[in-house]
Amino acid sequence: MAGLGRNFNTLWAATAVSNIGDGIAAAAAPLLVASLTDDPVLVGLAVFVQQVPWLLFSLVSGVFVDRLDRRRLIVVINVLRGLIVGALTLAVWQDMATIPIIYAAGFLLGTCETLGDNASGTLVPMVVKSEDLPRANARMQTVFLVVNQFAAPPVGAALFVVAAALPFGINAVSFVLAAVLISTLRGVRQVVPAGRRSVRADIGEGMRWLWHHSAIRMLAISLFLMNITLFAGFSILVLYSRERLGLNEYGYGILITVSAVGSLIGVMIAPRLQARFSDSLLLRIGLIIETLTHVGLALATTVWVAGPVLIAFGVHGSILGAVSVTLRQRSVPDELRGRVQSVYMMLVVGGSALGALVGGSIARWLGITGPFWVSAVVMAVLTVVAWRPFGRNFVSSAAHGRQDGHDGGPVEKERRHDDRADDRQEGAEHAEGPGRTELTEQRS
Repeated sequence: MAGLGRNFNTLWAATAVSNIGDGIAAAAAPLLVASLTDDPVLVGLAVFVQQVPWLLFSLVSGVFVDRLDRRRLIVVINVLRGLIVGALTLAVWQDMATIPIIYAAGFLLGTCETLGDNASGTLVPMVVKSEDLPRANARMQTVFLVVNQFAAPPVGAALFVVAAALPFGINAVSFVLAAVLISTLRGVRQVVPAGRRSVRADIGEGMRWLWHHSAIRMLAISLFLMNITLFAGFSILVLYSRERLGLNEYGYGILITVSAVGSLIGVMIAPRLQARFSDSLLLRIGLIIETLTHVGLALATTVWVAGPVLIAFGVHGSILGAVSVTLRQRSVPDELRGRVQSVYMMLVVGGSALGALVGGSIARWLGITGPFWVSAVVMAVLTVVAWRPFGRNFVSSAAHGRQDGHDGGPVEKERRHDDRADDRQEGAEHAEGPGRTELTEQRS
């Protein structure tokens, strides 16, 4: 972590700790649901209830992320997460966990995520310079992949077999430890919006910003649809692995880990690819790979076919995430970052929720591979529609902050005035570095 500073190192450590618990629980939670029911609709709903708060509360959460101290907000939310998962741990330990209890815990955790994840997503550009963002994002994504998706899931599946409550207990402790680490951050600069307006007015400003930025708008809509198709199949992956691939609990944990291998490769090569190739080309190739992923999983009957498909998907997912996150971080003004990200995340994570909602029904109707076939068709259509917008004009719009003729509100006008002043002060630096533009996820 040399060169990125103490605050980034602390943030990195907190991310590592929380991802240990999250990765362990990510494998154990579907196994817990599958131990209570084999209905694909009920299994898919377990994912849906944790994602649906993004549709309900994300916009309001974004306002408070901009108004409140983000560091303290994350500390409080992580403590609440620890208490919720701790209660679920007790229910599992006492053999009192039921589908409604799991749904309730998932909904409460999802509600906390709308505040915690929105706030966490703003911290990296607050503690590193703009030119260091690709390197910082790569390191944050590396720890997520290595810990959350590579190392932890097999451990979580194994621990669930040993004692069903154990993975959730570890997750609860990890949230508390992450809160302690985040509380030690010092000197983090945050731009607080001047004056006090209604929540509705603040939400509107964030929505207008994203809507009038053609590049980020197109990216958000595309990821919304891509996540619907992705989670339509992945929400029932635990049943797919058992019924289609013939895997047991350990095999399911390993299957989750397989995609992390590709994701880790993607993280390692993403900065080089971004330096050598245009974002336009990388996004277009990503559309093709995403479509072929669904086809490959629909056709696969053994893990020897599904595994390589998930590895390729992992590579693509990391590269897509690197492109989209860096574009947003470099473009969004700090005083709007929480609200704009909340709109973006409402679409992106909302797509995940909708996909999880329909995935089980499609599987019940068309069979366990049905969601993958339907997703392949939808992705093929999206590829055709988004191909031209993801061309060179897309890159130019993102790089120069074009707003399609939008004049902007008071914040944007003041910001343009400040940017002109900064141009006359060569070498001047601010929260995101000298290269920050007027406008800017993350694949969730």
